[in-house]
Amino acid sequence: MNKLSDDDIEKKLLHLPDWEYYDDAIHAEFEFENFKDCFSAMSRIAFECEALNHHPDWSNVYNVLTISLSTHDVKGVTEKDFKLAKAIEHIVEPDEE
Repeated sequence: MNKLSDDDIEKKLLHLPDWEYYDDAIHAEFEFENFKDCFSAMSRIAFECEALNHHPDWSNVYNVLTISLSTHDVKGVTEKDFKLAKAIEHIVEPDEE
C-alpha cells in the first residue's frame, strides 16, 4: 500500500466533508444524541475495522467520537484509510451519502 500525496488526500477529502487532514492522518469528530448511541456506532465500526483489518486511533467522551486514520506501515494516509473512512461515514450518517 502506497502513501498518498497531500494533493491526492485533499482531493479525496472533497467527498468526505466531515474529515480533515493533518499530522499525517485524516481526522473526524462525530456527535451523537447520547453515550449509548455513540457506543453503538463504535461497535458497528469495530466490525468494519475487523473486516478491513485496519484499525483507527479513536476515543470517545460521553456522546462525542473522535477518530484518526493513518496507515502505520507507511507513516501516512493510504487508500485503506479512505476505504475505512467511507465505511465509517455510512455507519455514522447513513442518510447523508
